[in-house]
Amino acid sequence: MCVLCGTGLISVEVLKMNTCGGIPGKKCGTIIVKAEELNNCRESVMMQFCGNKLDKKDFFGKSDPFLVFYRSNEDGTFTICHKTEVVKNTLNPVWQAFKIPVRALCNGDYDRTIKIEVYDWDRDGSHDFIGEFSTSYRELSRGQSQFNVYEVVNPKKKGKKKKYLNSGTVTLLSFLVDIEVTFLDYIKGGTQINFTVAIDFTASNGNPAQPTSLHYMSPYQLNTYAMALKAVGEIIQDYDSDKMFPALGFGAKLPPDGRVSHEFALNGNPQNPYCAGIDGVMEAYYQSLKSVQLYGPTNFSPVINHVARYAASVKDGSQYFVLLIITDGVISDMAQTKESIVNASCLPMSIIIVGVGPAEFDGKSTRTCWSRLYVRNSCSFVPFRDYIDRTGNHILSMARLAKDVLAEIPDQFLSYMRTRGIKPSPAPPPYTPPGQPIQTQI
Repeated sequence: MCVLCGTGLISVEVLKMNTCGGIPGKKCGTIIVKAEELNNCRESVMMQFCGNKLDKKDFFGKSDPFLVFYRSNEDGTFTICHKTEVVKNTLNPVWQAFKIPVRALCNGDYDRTIKIEVYDWDRDGSHDFIGEFSTSYRELSRGQSQFNVYEVVNPKKKGKKKKYLNSGTVTLLSFLVDIEVTFLDYIKGGTQINFTVAIDFTASNGNPAQPTSLHYMSPYQLNTYAMALKAVGEIIQDYDSDKMFPALGFGAKLPPDGRVSHEFALNGNPQNPYCAGIDGVMEAYYQSLKSVQLYGPTNFSPVINHVARYAASVKDGSQYFVLLIITDGVISDMAQTKESIVNASCLPMSIIIVGVGPAEFDGKSTRTCWSRLYVRNSCSFVPFRDYIDRTGNHILSMARLAKDVLAEIPDQFLSYMRTRGIKPSPAPPPYTPPGQPIQTQI
């Protein structure tokens, strides 16, 4: 499975487990988990319903109706897939429109039964059953019509009263189908992913010549900076067509005059900080360790603003920027960094912060603080130590880190495109070598 685009098959498993509460020999109950393989259906549907003359269930006042939707399963059972909100004190409710994936509603099977139950809400949770009816996606797709006015029937009442007709009706008011677009739809349509890396060269990392340093270049294994860079970079580089990556450093004194910089090119060329592939970035990183002096403080805002300037110039969906910051310490310019991240949240840009070393990172509470001001969630923070394999398997450590670090990128990417109303461009036709006939299916 690709950790960036999330493509892959869904396994089907039935698990039966006895819950013993940690007491040997004591059976406290059974949990049975049933799963069904989901059909690859990318449609979502927006629907709205109203009720008419529903049964009165409350002694004082009217009813407080809500709907519960059930998907039928292959074994004949039903699973709740949606609940509407409660509309208070009315027998003629109009529920809010809601959106649901078709695979959740009927697993892409247009003729599969969909059961809808109508309840009167009670504060204590003992909701009163008003009645039920059944339909299918195919019937619902007819939209608002006489075919989609359903009688709400209570089987118990019907069995007891000969003159019983129904407990009211529920009518479909609107039905709108939408095709869900994916991260890969944009990539196929030509959107470019621009990857930039920024590495912490502050003195708190320790002397690179000493084995205790986080920047120590061992002849036997990668240091944690190199592992984080390689783990994330080797995956994301496959989504960048030219594989030329800007590589920046911050928090160091630069030759020849010893000036402190929080935004310098690892390859020594500020006019062209691009490196060829992740291997080129790794080589520039190693060369920088030999020429710069680790210093401080730990300022993030300059490198964030650097990438943001480029992202601000391309807002049409043709390009998206990902900044990977690898650091060992606590942010020094917190106020400026917060402002930079908030400003970047309205740009085609994601920020990944990977903390390395033993320092205590307060990424969760910091991100919560930022998120109050977000236009959208566009920043991820992970401490590398949480992914280090206890057996010393660095390949496994890198794989775990890459999976979690990149998991949020597609959703952040799609949230930007949605807020801007940008649709993916059509994928170009497959390449046909010169002289080869174009095959058509008859």
